[in-house]
Parts: sequence; C-alpha cells; structure tokens
Amino acid sequence: MGRAEQSPAGTTRRLTRRVLLVEDEPSLVRTLTDRMVSEGYQVDPAGDGETALSLLAEGPFDLVVLDVMLPGMDGFEVCRELRRRGLEMPVLMLTARGDVVDRVVGLKLGADDYLVKPFAMAELMARVEALLRRSGGPSTSSSSSYVFGDLRVDFASAAVAKGGRPVSLSSLELRLLRYLVEHRGVVVSREQLLDEVWGYESTPYTRTVDVHVASLRQKLETNPSQPELIVTVHRMGYKFVG
Repeated sequence: MGRAEQSPAGTTRRLTRRVLLVEDEPSLVRTLTDRMVSEGYQVDPAGDGETALSLLAEGPFDLVVLDVMLPGMDGFEVCRELRRRGLEMPVLMLTARGDVVDRVVGLKLGADDYLVKPFAMAELMARVEALLRRSGGPSTSSSSSYVFGDLRVDFASAAVAKGGRPVSLSSLELRLLRYLVEHRGVVVSREQLLDEVWGYESTPYTRTVDVHVASLRQKLETNPSQPELIVTVHRMGYKFVG
C-alpha cells in the first residue's frame, strides 16, 4: 500500500498509489492511464491475464482495475487466481456485461466492485478513490468478534466460518457485513450503504448494493431465498437481525 514519508517542510505526505490496469483495448488503456496519472496515481498496464499475474507477483499494488473480456485468461480467472494467492488489494472489474448473474460471478470470485461499460470517467475515478480510501486502514471499532448461531465472524482477522467451515469473503463484502452487523436491528437504506461502505453517493437505478447483499446471502444464509440474517425491508433497505 502507499507509504508515508516526511517532506522537506516536515509535513507527512503519501507516496503515489500504484494501480494495475488490466485492459486489452489500447485506446481505453491510454485514456484511463492519462486520467489516473493526472490524478496522481502510478499506472502499470497489462494487456492480458498472464501479464497481469506476473506483475502482481513482482511487486505490491494498491488497486487492480480488471476488464472481464481479456484474450486467453479472462478477468474472472485472473480475479480467482489473485485471491487464491492471498492478494487482498481491492479489485474493480470492468465489464460490458450488464446481467446481474455476471456481476455476481465476479463478486463471488473476490471482486470488490464492478463498473459496466460504457462508463463516465468521473464515475470510474469515484469508484477508484472510494475503494482506496476504504482499504486504507483497519476499523477502529472496539468489538470485532461475533457469533450468530452457526455463523462466526472475526473482523480483526477477516475470518468467517459457517458450521465450522471457513467462508471466503472479499474485503468489500467484509466491510458491508461489518456495517450491517454494527447496525443490527436498524434499517439501513441502499443510499446509506453506498455512502458509508462504498464511499460514494448513490446513482439512479444502481444495483450495486443488491448484488453484494445477494452474494453475502449465498455465502452466509442457510436458505438464501428465505434469509434470516440479512432481511429486506420493503422500500426502505436492509436490516441485520442475527
């Protein structure tokens, strides 16, 4: 992650955040690289999955922007492999696929967020900044370990188990779960979750929260179609009732 150092005046400043951009469309690579560099990021491009994994093995990155449709190994495979290696940096997936099923696949494999092409550059930068901000440090909550029936969660060690079996959650899923748990019994709106967990304001028709909640239910609920932990409150939002 980005480190801090002392400037000549004695004030602390953060070194450049390093972003791995995995995209095979040259014009989009140039556009995204130019914008991110102008915003102060260091950008390392990779045109395919194998190159991306090689770069990840060579040095630390703060964020991966990962296209789904790549030559050879696709973005889903890259995401699965980097999580298998224990790499925990945020992953923002870029996809031309708008179907909820495709988005859920990426989230289950460990992606933290997704953006459907074509997208506005301002929205991409907002997602990048939010993911980096949310991954910048540990939570300061005094309690980190919880038990709900056969579900055990320790946020300090990012360990989740259901029925004694470990459950793999992405860093964003952990943050979403923690927010719901720490506000259990309280209805939280989609707009509130986007602001507090994702770090950006809601946009019309967004399904980001719904997709992540559906993914959490698949992993944590005994019967995801009839959730007992994360329940929907009609026209209001979600409530954790464990």
